[in-house]
This record gives sequence, C-alpha cells and structure tokens, in this order.
Amino acid sequence: MLSSSTTPPKKGNRNLNKKNLKHSLRFVFFLSVFAAVSYRISSTVTVSSFSSSFSSSMYPLPPKYNRTQKRLQIVFRAIYFAVSLSKKAVNTNALLFPSVLHHNPSYVAIDVQPSKNDRLERSFMEIDRKALADLVREKNSDRLHTYGGAKELAAILQTDPEAGISSAEGSIKQRIDAFGSNTYRKPPAKSLLRFLLEASKDSMIIILLVCAVLSLCFGIKQNGLKEGWYDGASIIVAVILVLGVSAISNFKQSKQFEKLSNESNNIRIVVVRDGRRQQMSIFKIVVGDIVCLKIGDQIPADGLFLDGYSLKVDESSMTGESDHVEIHEAGNPFLLSGTKVTDGYGRMLVTSVGMNTTWGQMMSLITHDTNEQTPLQRRLNKLTSGIGKVGLLVAFLVLVVLLIRYFTGQTKDERGQREFKARQTSTGDIMNSIIRIIAAAVTILVVAIPEGLPLAVTLTLAYSMKQMVMDHAMVRKLSACETMGSATTICTDKTGTLTLNQMQVTEFWLGNEPMKGKTPTDIAPDVGQLLQESIGLNSTGEIYTSPSSPNPEITGNPTESAILNWAVFDMKMDINTTKQEYEKLHVEVFNSEKKRSGVLVRKNHSETVRVHWKGAAEMILARCSNYYMENGTVKAIDDEERKQLEIIIEKMAGKSLRCIAFAFKSIAGHGVICENLPDTQLTLLGLVGLKDPCRPEVKAAVKSCRKAGVNIKVITGDNMFTAKSIAIECGILNGNEDLEDTAVEGITFRNYSPEERMAKIDRILLMARSSPFDKLLMVQSLKQKGHVVAVTGDGTNDAPALKEADVGLSMGIQGTEVAKESSDVVILDDNFNTVVMVLRWGRCVYRNIQKFIQFQLTVNITALCINFIAAVSAGEVPLTAVQLLWVNLIMDTLGALALATEQPNNDLMECRPVGRREPLITKIMWRNLIAQALYQVTIILILEFKGSSIFHVNEKVEHTIIFNSFVLCQVFNEFNARELEKKNVFRGVLKNKLFLSIIGMTVALQVVMVEFLKRFATTERLNWVQWVSCIGIAALSWPIGWFVKCIPSERLPSLPFRTTF
Repeated sequence: MLSSSTTPPKKGNRNLNKKNLKHSLRFVFFLSVFAAVSYRISSTVTVSSFSSSFSSSMYPLPPKYNRTQKRLQIVFRAIYFAVSLSKKAVNTNALLFPSVLHHNPSYVAIDVQPSKNDRLERSFMEIDRKALADLVREKNSDRLHTYGGAKELAAILQTDPEAGISSAEGSIKQRIDAFGSNTYRKPPAKSLLRFLLEASKDSMIIILLVCAVLSLCFGIKQNGLKEGWYDGASIIVAVILVLGVSAISNFKQSKQFEKLSNESNNIRIVVVRDGRRQQMSIFKIVVGDIVCLKIGDQIPADGLFLDGYSLKVDESSMTGESDHVEIHEAGNPFLLSGTKVTDGYGRMLVTSVGMNTTWGQMMSLITHDTNEQTPLQRRLNKLTSGIGKVGLLVAFLVLVVLLIRYFTGQTKDERGQREFKARQTSTGDIMNSIIRIIAAAVTILVVAIPEGLPLAVTLTLAYSMKQMVMDHAMVRKLSACETMGSATTICTDKTGTLTLNQMQVTEFWLGNEPMKGKTPTDIAPDVGQLLQESIGLNSTGEIYTSPSSPNPEITGNPTESAILNWAVFDMKMDINTTKQEYEKLHVEVFNSEKKRSGVLVRKNHSETVRVHWKGAAEMILARCSNYYMENGTVKAIDDEERKQLEIIIEKMAGKSLRCIAFAFKSIAGHGVICENLPDTQLTLLGLVGLKDPCRPEVKAAVKSCRKAGVNIKVITGDNMFTAKSIAIECGILNGNEDLEDTAVEGITFRNYSPEERMAKIDRILLMARSSPFDKLLMVQSLKQKGHVVAVTGDGTNDAPALKEADVGLSMGIQGTEVAKESSDVVILDDNFNTVVMVLRWGRCVYRNIQKFIQFQLTVNITALCINFIAAVSAGEVPLTAVQLLWVNLIMDTLGALALATEQPNNDLMECRPVGRREPLITKIMWRNLIAQALYQVTIILILEFKGSSIFHVNEKVEHTIIFNSFVLCQVFNEFNARELEKKNVFRGVLKNKLFLSIIGMTVALQVVMVEFLKRFATTERLNWVQWVSCIGIAALSWPIGWFVKCIPSERLPSLPFRTTF
C-alpha cells in the first residue's frame, strides 16, 4: 500500500519502523508462499473452488486465458485483495499510529495487521498521545473525521461507548502507563530551610546576630576562649532557637494549608465502567473513560462528545470568551479540561489527561497562595506596625540613656567600680560595653514588636480549618473563617439543607383520583404506557441491572432517583426497555428558572412523536388543558376541575410534599426537531408527592442561631405551601402568627420598589418560588442594610449570589462544581447544622485572636515600661538579651499555640454578632490588660529597687528572681487570657490538652533555665523559699483578674482615642 505522503519517517520513530518493516516482510513472505503454492497445486479442488468463486464474483476472467495464465491471475488478485484490506485498516489509524506506513520515492513499506494481543498492546503503547492531545486542543474536525469520528476513536482506545472501560486494575494501569495519569506536576513547596532563611532576614534578628558575633569576638579576645564565648554564644543560641521554633511552626501550617488545598481540588465525577455509573475522584480518570456530564460540572480532562442534549460549556477559563459554546457531535464535539458545563447533559470520551491537557500544563505553573492575607491579618499587621513604632522609640531612648550613663561614668561593673574611666578603659572593654548596650536595646525592640500576632492568626486559622473538615466543612478561602463569625443573616436552601434529602414518593394521583392502595393493573394500559414513557424518557437518572444482584441499581439526583425507584419497584415499570424503544429528538433540561424539563421522542420504526414534560406541579398544570382519568378517559380541564387540581396540589404541599406533575402532547408530522418544545395544550398524566423529612437537629440549630442574634431566611424554589410547612416544622416560622409579611414569593419580592424592599427585608423569613436572581437581589439588599450575609447554594445559577455574599456556603453532595468554586466554604454533608457549626468556629477564631492580643499586649507594655524606667533610673535593664528572647519565645510561639487552639463553647452562641467596624481591641480587653500590666510593672520595679533588701540576696540572685517572677507572671496570665469576660478562667481547661502541655513545657523549661543554664541565661540557682515567693507573686494575677472582671463593661469609660485595629 502506498502512503499519500512522501515525507520520510522521522528519526524518533526508527525503532517502531523496524517493527513495522518486520510485519511487512512477513506479509510479503506469506503472499509469496501463497502464490507459489497456488501455482504448483493446479488441480486442488479447494483452491480451484476458491479461485473460481473469488474471480467470478469480483474479477471475472476472460475465456481466452489458458490454465497457467488463469492461475497467475488468481494469485495476483489475491495479493491485490489482501493489500487493499491492509490499506483500509492503515488509513483509519494512520494519524494515531504514525509509524505504521511510510512511503518514500526510494521504497515502499507494507504493513500487515498483527495478532489481537499485539494489536491491543500497540493500541495503547503506540498511539501518538500528542496527536490525541492536539486533536482536541486544536479542535481539528478534519482530523477527527479521518479517524471516523468519536465512536471510531473509542474503538481504537478499546472503549465500549455504552459500557465504558474495564475497571480491572491491570487494564487501568496499562492505560496510565501509556497515556499518563490525570494529575499535574506542581512547583516544589517551600522547604523548612527556606522558612528558616526567610525568618532570618528580619532586620532585628540580623542586628542581634551581628551584636552576638561582635560580643563573641571581643569576649574571646578579652577573656580568652574558655571564658569569653558565653555572652555572644548565648545570644546566638537564643536567636537560633526563636528562629527554629517560628520556622517549624510556619512550615507545619504551610503543609496543612497545602493538604486542605489538595482536598478542595479533589472533585468527584461520574464515569461509566463495566456498564455501570460510579463516582470517583477526578485524579483517577484515565484515557478511554466515559464521563457523564451535567449542569455545573467541571470537565475533568480533554475529550470528545459522544451523546447528550443541549450541552453548553463555559470556556472562559481557557479562551477568555464569555459566550457559552454549544457542544454537539456534528460541528463541535471538543471538550476542554477545566471548562464548566452551563446547560444540558451528555457523555464524553476522555482522550487526554493530566499534563497532556492545556489545563494541566497551566495548573502546573500555578502555586497555591498559602500567604493569603485575611482582613483580620491585615488589621493585625497595622497593629503590629503601630506597636513596633512605639517599641522603636523606647528602644532608642534606652540606647541613648544607657550610652550617656556609661560614658559619664555612672555605671559600675561587678566589683562596684566605674565601668568607664577616661583614658584608662581599654578599647576592648569599651566595645564590649557598647555592644552589650546595643544588644539590650535591640532585644527590647524585638520583644516590643508583637510579631506573634500574624503567627497566632495563621495557627488559629489552620487549627480551625482542620477541625472544621472533621465537622464536615471544608474552607476554600481563609477569610471565611473569621468573616463567618460576624454573620448577622444566613440565607439557606430548603432541600438537603433543612431536610434529609431522602426523597420518597408517598402520594400518586391520576387527575383528581388518589391511587393509594391501588395496583398498577388498576390503571388503564394506555395511561400506564404513557406514564412509563414520561418517567423513563424524561429523566437523567439511570437504572443498572447487575447479573449478580436481583435488585437494580438506580443513580441520579434525589428527585430523579425517588421517582425511578417508585416506577420500578411500586409501579413495576420496565424503564430500560422503554428507553430502547424510543429515540430522543430534542431535550430541554431542568433548571431552577424554568422548574421543568421536557423531551421530544419518536418511537422506533414509527412516526409517533410526543413531547413529555415534568416539573413543578402548579407550573405544569397551568399548561394543561386535559387530564387522564384512571380508566383511560381524557377529560377537559375547566375552571372547576382546575380549582380541584390546585387544591390537591396545595394539600400535598401542606404535608411538606414536593409536588411533581407529568404531562404530554402528541405532535403531528414526522418528528421535526423544534427549537422550543411545545408546552401548551398539554394532557396531564399524573401527580406525585415526594416526602423529604426535616433533619431532626435543625430546630435546635435554628434556635441556637436566633439566640446568637443571627437571622435565618429560607430561600427555596418550592411552592409556598411546601416551603411554609417546612419552615414551621424547623422553627423558622411561627404557625400561630400572621405570615403575610414574613413569607413572600420570588416574583413579589422582585417587583417591590427599592424603598419598599428595604423596608420589608428584615421581616421576610421565607421566599418561595424564587429564582437565582431573587436570591442575588436578597443578598444585595441585606448588604445594603449593613448585614453580614452568609448564603447557601448548590446550583450553577446560585454562583452570583454565592460570590456576592460575605460568606458563600456551597453544598458538597448536591452542589455543582461551579457553585463550589464560587463559594468560600463547602458544606460536605449538606446539613444546616454544619452551617451553624461554621458560625461557631468563625466566632471562635475571632475570640481566640482577641485572647492572644490581650495576652501579648500585656507582655509588650510590661516589658517596655520596666526596661525604660530601669534604664533611666538605674542605668541598666533588669533582663538580659537572652532572657528577653526567652520571654519573646514564650509569648509569641508557645503563647500563640496555647491560646489559638481553644475549642468553641456554647457561650459564643450567646453573644451578639461582631459588627463590621467594631474595634478588635475592645474596652473589656483594655480593662484586663491594663490591670495586669500595672500589677506586673509595679511588682517587677519593686523587686528591681528593693529586691536585695527584701530577700537578703546579692544582685545576681535578685535579677534571677526578677526574671523568674516575670516569666511566671506570663504563665499565670495565660489562664486569665482564656476568658475575656467570664470570671472562671479554669472552665474547660482540662479538655484542652495542648494548652496544658504548653503550660507544663514552659514551666519545665523555665526551671531548666534558672537551675541548670546559669551561664547561658545569666541566672543563679534559687532555693525553695525564693521559688515559692516567685510563684506567689505570679499567682496574685488570678485574684486581680477576677476582681477586675467584676467591673461591668457598661461602667467602663469610653476610650479617649478611637482604635482602628
């Protein structure tokens, strides 16, 4: 066979060419043997019969040929026939198997189809994956036509268009080896070393290290290596310890955020394998898979459209074009990974995965921003900057005062002599003293700057996110954690959120006749057949019958599954047979605006064409002019009949039933596909009522929200009667009150004037028959009135409202990928109780940050005041650089860990929501921290000036007592910080094992610092009386905290300045 191309084979295909040449030589050898045998065996009946039959049917031989010529002619035609078959096979796959055949003016290579096993191996290992990727990426219809279309391509990929691929582990592994997995390479995450390097770039740390190195050099020069290295080395070790703890903490939180990011990207999709639909992770998709797509799905890989209806895709993420692209088999069957389904449904054949897709290549270049700053973090950065400026001023004043006192001879050494004597003190001693003074000033600045605040936010966010995942909520945006704590209004869906989403058909009506207690045989056969058509054909659900199981497996959304379950098990309908007997001509899929779906069908080998509609009962009824009775009689719907049917629907809705109606219309003609399906003059087939029970825990959750000052509003697409019944059952509406102002329909709400809407919006608790636009309008109006709004949503059309809300909450089970991407938090179990749990955690995050701010500012103010007063009055600071760094470690890292991991308690749901502009540091916090700071400053200064006479000790022991008392004061004050307003600071402390562990570790390390690291920490051992005295001094912070909290917040004076933090 000759190739149409004259391009010689590429160098990269040489090995494959050798294999193909081997097949070609085998084929030529086979033909040669066949020709020789045919020529020699002239009298064999079988050959003659075959030859005669073959030649007479396809190529009749002229009678003038003699016997020898006839045999040669037969051999030639046999060869020509075999080569023609080879040409047909090779042409089909020439582009996918580029090395099968090559033609050059100097040679011709002919290939023979290998054995079945070789062909299977080649179909996976020799298919050009780049050609497959380029086919979809370039949307090359001509090349697809060359392959024979999507279904021919499925055959090449060994995929059954109906049953999909085999789920056998070996088969999946073979496809992964050949085409790759549906994952993409990620840029390397930050290593621990990188976090260390970033932490060490802090200017204050660098200055400290420089001072430490200089102190080390001068100390060794002056006192020798044996004694001179202590001061400088101690500072270096302390700095390294602070850097290490900070870097390790940040590294662990980074890993935690990365893990949560991976979980949020782990999308679940539906594929067909072994003839049945099954959900699996997007990362497990392989080339050849059949993926089922519906509205809101993210397309998991590049592929080709196989079948479906009204499928439209948003390709803006790939092309930037906002217009939705229509997908169909004839003109545009190409589906790109990362795009979203906006309408319709369908099935696709996966042709490229992972890094072979444009989306995979693009995502490999994107890093997840673990440095995302929340509004609270930005406010804390502003606070840190303000305190840092005050600390810088104090440190500068301390530096100036200490230098002046030193050079004026007012400071003394350990022997009681003046440290500086003009023209007598050596340069080394002067430099040592100056370095010590600079180090002390810089250390004061390090302690003054509350760099632990951003760390505390990171820790509490990471901890709360981890806990929320365990409580069935996955945070996608960090800011949602804190914003949710300020929510004043929650707008929630009904189905699946307030209810269990366990639909079950409990009522069935034919016209105005209830069918309770009746069997399928009581229904007229023609009515039963029409109803079976309507249920089976106008459905996106599937019924899979396994040979190993007597009961069929039903898949689909809860409503579809409930109706199919009722049809199969209660009505004994054969849905799959009905689907095989009819051809779908056009489909209008269900969406939240139309609240109905329709299908135009034609029976096989017949001109019978019908349109079937299914949807909200009152909307379908409004389009019906007739209805079927039980006996098969068609009856016209007059005003009285319509009123009776409306009453039936209202009564079902009053029982909290979702009412679904089925209707149809026969169409004359030859089944011409309509752009819009006829939806008037329909004949009503029946009504079904689906029960979806309320979640048992919802009523208590609603009560808890109201106690917390949070309003609950139900926004649903169900009719008013069903929505009212559910809202009353959940405790959102009071059935004994007038519901005129509290319950409205979507059309009424949108028709309000802006002034009327703003006047009534706070009283509205229920909006029924609402569209996505109504939900968006509700959110916008609430935000205009100053509310912090949280919204739940599950559909693609809910995306605008989810984005507009302060916190968007999407549903993890029923939610589409579009809704999830537009949300801030994914509710994994679709449960309203989880929404309330997110509210509790949001408040907990905010409160934990406030606790840590109160604790850290107490230390900051105390340290600054003590060092400044001591430096001005005594000419020295009571705490050394190493001691101050140890205090910094306690309050920044260990304190953040202890206070940022407090669990939420019930008290959080008894407080009113925090306003948008309420200061982060409240009057209550200022009351607590000022009281503790005054006490600590007073007691430390008393010890500084009178400690030696009180305890009858030398100066070194006195400074050790000061250091020990100061550290223990912070330990005891951590208990005070656990409660901002409550007097009992020990409530629930035994449940927080991490808090107790950190307190225990801090105390243990302090004992080691005082008793065993004398040279490192510049301390002296204390006796038991001195230890008890230090503990007693620190323990006084508890009664002081209790007494201060007796002052009501209402009696506290207003702050003389407005805190914007």
